[in-house]
Amino acid sequence: MGLSYNVYLNSHKIYGCKNCKAHLSNHEDIISRNFRGQHGKAYLFNNVVNVTAGDPSERNMTTGRHIVRDIACRQCNETVGWKYDKAFEPAEKYKEGKYILEAELLCNVT
Repeated sequence: MGLSYNVYLNSHKIYGCKNCKAHLSNHEDIISRNFRGQHGKAYLFNNVVNVTAGDPSERNMTTGRHIVRDIACRQCNETVGWKYDKAFEPAEKYKEGKYILEAELLCNVT
């Protein structure tokens, strides 16, 4: 299988794992800040790096039924959010393939 190396982002504002500071996404990839997670505020991102995705599960959320996968930091294995695989409501289809990172589990990396 081989070693997996972390991806390092180059941006004016980088979000990282609060636990180990591994780069997760940059500010330009935020689609929306109008989300809530288990720990409070959460952001919808177009792209994230250095995460592993768990098994898909169906969840009933405030915006309807979705199939999601929890995502964890690849470096320290701390859960940092989830990925939307499928949205059943037509108005929520824009979330498919996108990621939620919870603000409480993030830090700014300089």
